[in-house]
Amino acid sequence: MRLEQLIEALLFFKGEPMKINELVKLTKNNESDVKWAVVNLGKNLDGRGVVLMEKDGEVALGTSPEASETIEEMRQIELSRDIGKAGLETLAIVIYKGPVARSEIDYIRGVNSTFTLRNLMIRGLVERKANPTDARGFLYKPTLELLAFLGVGSMEDLPRYLEVEQELETFVSEFQNNNGSR
Repeated sequence: MRLEQLIEALLFFKGEPMKINELVKLTKNNESDVKWAVVNLGKNLDGRGVVLMEKDGEVALGTSPEASETIEEMRQIELSRDIGKAGLETLAIVIYKGPVARSEIDYIRGVNSTFTLRNLMIRGLVERKANPTDARGFLYKPTLELLAFLGVGSMEDLPRYLEVEQELETFVSEFQNNNGSR
């Protein structure tokens, strides 16, 4: 597989911005080759429904501006639907464990949560921030709008907050002890 194709696959899978140096490590290529492949990928996506976005040493796949009107219509339809079981599970983890990395959410749920998190962010229920301990990832936390919607001033005001938080910690610890650490 060509480097350009590999980078495209990684960006698609990740579903969020990736730093160039992260792509260098993952692809086991030098920085100049990765940068060249990124530029070439951007050129090859020109005029298509997906575009390559670059900012501050990070790259991500995004949708073409020409599709924005149709995507906005789709977003409005999504917002009118219930968040579903996956959304509730993910939201509960973010509320009771946040700020939390996507990998930990995936670990607790046992499935990839990228699209569920995206849906929760679109709705303004969850926000992401840079992870201070891992520059390659993000942490997800509840928004102030969610707190207001729930009618609480802080997370600790939620019902059984400390109990649920402890149960999640116990679950993760026991699972790691029984199956080895991640």
